[in-house]
Amino acid sequence: MELIPVQNLLYMLLPLTVVGYYYYKWTDNSTEILYATLRMVVQLILIGYALVYIFKNDSWYLGFFIIVFMIIMASFIALRNVEQRNVSTYFIILFAIMVGGTINLVLIIEFVLDLTPFYEPRYVVPIAGMIYANSMNAISLAAERLEKELKLLTREEAKKIAFKASLIPRINTFLAVGIVALPGMMTGQILSGVDPLVAVRYQIVIMAMVLGSSGISVILYLKMASKV
Repeated sequence: MELIPVQNLLYMLLPLTVVGYYYYKWTDNSTEILYATLRMVVQLILIGYALVYIFKNDSWYLGFFIIVFMIIMASFIALRNVEQRNVSTYFIILFAIMVGGTINLVLIIEFVLDLTPFYEPRYVVPIAGMIYANSMNAISLAAERLEKELKLLTREEAKKIAFKASLIPRINTFLAVGIVALPGMMTGQILSGVDPLVAVRYQIVIMAMVLGSSGISVILYLKMASKV
């Protein structure tokens, strides 16, 4: 693939400027889009350099540390959308993301990809990132919706609505894939010269992984949150 010049990346700031303007106008928050954009750029640059080092070092100890760090940070980010920001809620989110995500990660590493050795950073790190990030997003949606619905409905009714709402983006993606859009991983592989039929198999794994990890994480969160 061709390296995108830095100056060409600046063109993507144009639509973000429009979004930032209306985000400020409609939410009275003038800094969140700017902060999120700057943080995204800095984090991606840093992880780019980090991945170069990680891919050259096959130490599973380093991989384990990275996965633990992902889970901890994903839980903190998910917590920001919850009104009840306390230690108990954090550990519920942490447990839900860890269990729901790790089940799917192990299935992919050990059974789908059948990696030998079991830790191959070029596969494990990106896949773990996708798993825990999607679990984080799903829990964020579920937690926010649960709190709002609890003001009007019983806990059982609110739980059902929150669960369905949290999975809308994933189910929509399932319905639209191949018709409305080509998912990111598949697009990246095709742009890199991979046979489309090979890319399709990997994308099926990713799609199932995302919905599976998100769904299980939300189920665990809602079951545990309802007991608090």
